[in-house]
Amino acid sequence: MEGTGSSWRPPRSCEDYWGEWKHCRGLRHAFHHYYAHGELPECGRWREDYEACRAWERDRSPAAQEALCKSERARVMEKQKYAPVWKLRKSPPYDWYLPLDHDKSN
Repeated sequence: MEGTGSSWRPPRSCEDYWGEWKHCRGLRHAFHHYYAHGELPECGRWREDYEACRAWERDRSPAAQEALCKSERARVMEKQKYAPVWKLRKSPPYDWYLPLDHDKSN
């Protein structure tokens, strides 16, 4: 757990979790997600996070705090499991200063 006590705050506001859940359930997002990934989005985690956030605000429940921390860690790990699309360069190409060959025909 990241910091216990009264100084701890949820990683996002409860309204953010609610907004993400509403966005996830929307027809436009569902269509886009299905087009991009071939399956409908899983929106239940946003609702669970919203309920845990409200539980934490209501009675500072340690279980709700742990659930929010665990969910956010899982979200970060999920983002990191995909490799970048482009290979990052450490330096520019050796001939970067030369003019481009626009006049050359293929």
